[in-house]
Amino acid sequence: MDATHLTLSRTAAVSALASLYLSKPTSETLVMIGSGALAPHLIISHLASRPLLKRVIIWNRTAEKAARLVTQLREEKGFEGLEIVECGSLDEAVRVGDILSCATNSEVGLVKGVLLKDGAHLDLVGSFKETMRECDEEAVRRGRVFVDSVAALDEAGELVGALARGVMERESVGTLVELIKGEKEGRVDEKEITVFKSVGSGVVDVLAAQLAYESYMKGVTEKKRNNDDDNHGSLC
Repeated sequence: MDATHLTLSRTAAVSALASLYLSKPTSETLVMIGSGALAPHLIISHLASRPLLKRVIIWNRTAEKAARLVTQLREEKGFEGLEIVECGSLDEAVRVGDILSCATNSEVGLVKGVLLKDGAHLDLVGSFKETMRECDEEAVRRGRVFVDSVAALDEAGELVGALARGVMERESVGTLVELIKGEKEGRVDEKEITVFKSVGSGVVDVLAAQLAYESYMKGVTEKKRNNDDDNHGSLC
């Protein structure tokens, strides 16, 4: 079991799960900010949770890397009929995004909150320490914020700074578990801006590994049972 692949898949799946509760079901444009190893996983996962997406816009500081990812995805199966393009201007991409997914190591706010359109959902994955941030405080101020775990409030630069300066209150932040349990309401209308910040957890990675192993073993058992049934049938 490849630990890196497992973490990438788990991270993307968490973002997609949050999107089911927080993004608009009618979302058509996904903006992928960053084109590293996590980007393809995030794109695939968001497409799974929002099948009405028609366009994927990819931005990266190094335009050549964004172009390579565009070419890669266009050549893969499963993306037929989907418009996949690169964009040289992040600000232009932010203006049109229904869902914006960020997976970078940025230490400056890339996404400007003032540019987010009504109804946008901002998915922040990259930052995991106080010095890192993928959006500015205006994005946090405008959006209703949710996290994968309360640890994000002490680790993610976007939230640590916003809390310190009174841009948001800890009590106003919901968790993914609260969303799933129905203890917190997800998106309330078409114009609301939502923000989801994940920082990950070693414990969750272990649980994901356990699920992957158990699913694999279940498949092996079922395949063996089917083969045994076929062999018994051929003897009759």
